[in-house]
Amino acid sequence: MINIGENEKSSLGRLMSSSLLIMVLTHMLVHAAGNMQTTLFPVLKEEFSLTYQQIGLIIAIPSLCQFLLSVPSGMVSDRFGPKKLIAASIVIAAVGALLGSVSMTPWMFILASTLLTFNSTLYHPPAQSYVSDITSPQNRSRALGIWHSGGTTGVSLGPLSITILMGLLAFSWRQIYSFWVIPILLGLVALYFVKPAAEMVEKEVRDSWDEGETVDTLLNSNMIFLLLSGTVRRFGGGLTTGFLSIWLAEAQGWTISQIGIMLGISSLIGIVASPLGGELASRYGEKRWFAATLFVSYAFFALAFFLKGYWPFMIAYITHGFFGILGMPANMTLTARLSPPKQRGVGFALASIPMNVVMPIAAIAAAYIADTYGLYPIFIATSVIYFIGLAILQIGVRIED
Repeated sequence: MINIGENEKSSLGRLMSSSLLIMVLTHMLVHAAGNMQTTLFPVLKEEFSLTYQQIGLIIAIPSLCQFLLSVPSGMVSDRFGPKKLIAASIVIAAVGALLGSVSMTPWMFILASTLLTFNSTLYHPPAQSYVSDITSPQNRSRALGIWHSGGTTGVSLGPLSITILMGLLAFSWRQIYSFWVIPILLGLVALYFVKPAAEMVEKEVRDSWDEGETVDTLLNSNMIFLLLSGTVRRFGGGLTTGFLSIWLAEAQGWTISQIGIMLGISSLIGIVASPLGGELASRYGEKRWFAATLFVSYAFFALAFFLKGYWPFMIAYITHGFFGILGMPANMTLTARLSPPKQRGVGFALASIPMNVVMPIAAIAAAYIADTYGLYPIFIATSVIYFIGLAILQIGVRIED
């Protein structure tokens, strides 16, 4: 049992319980297969003879399903506890990977992608709520940063597995999906050893935590502006999903292996960036740190598309990813802070809604831009929209760090 109470030391040893480590592992596994399709879009486009509009639909349909089920999953998490939903998300991820391995038509692949997207919808609210519940407010950014490093590792493993298995070992893309089924299911075995939050932290210790100023209503003004900022920023990011890899392959001459390396590294650096971001957010204040990291991240994103050559683009894009990950623990801590303590599951579910609402719209909009003006204007539009979302965060979210 974690003994946090009289001493609020932020040592790594206090945070790294076995349950938190298992949550890091499950976070990695639920993302691995689900983040391969972005790298595979050039291959899928050729094999299935897809148009830009059809690619937009492949991106949009899973996100629409996420939108419909986000809040219900958060409510179920708050009512029944996190472990059941996390277990269900792992099973769904395994089924999605299995279906991806036998997909012979675009619609079969869409169903596989929907399951692999929906599993994260089920997973994130209960997992984020659980990690928040077992750590004190002073250590929450640090713990969420450690937990988030598992997710960024999983996101990186998808593209990197394509580079290794497809680029070096001549696997087909379907075989790579089948490769992930067993590792994902092993997460169920690990989940059995995660202790309930009530066993991790005694009630007396929890009652002694200083939560600071808490909110009584979920949709308070700060939460609304945080969600609005996320909606705008996720719309910008949604424009590039699927189309960045196609642009790199068709206009810049990159191979699938090169794209996989770049996307994999830009997520793999989260092993360092996420815990570091949690530590720095706890020192400098969540909102201040989040806004600063977003500004640098977006500046490097815009810069990447004005640079020429493989290495300059890759370095700028990876730097963009590094600073984006640095800010994620602060974003999650802000969500926990702006949610009533007994509604954190719903609060985290609400935080995922912006992406799920705007991704279908962004995917269709990006397909229209690609058909009408070409691929490159998509990334310029994304840069502008990113900074608009940042301005909304800076002006609208008014809290004391």
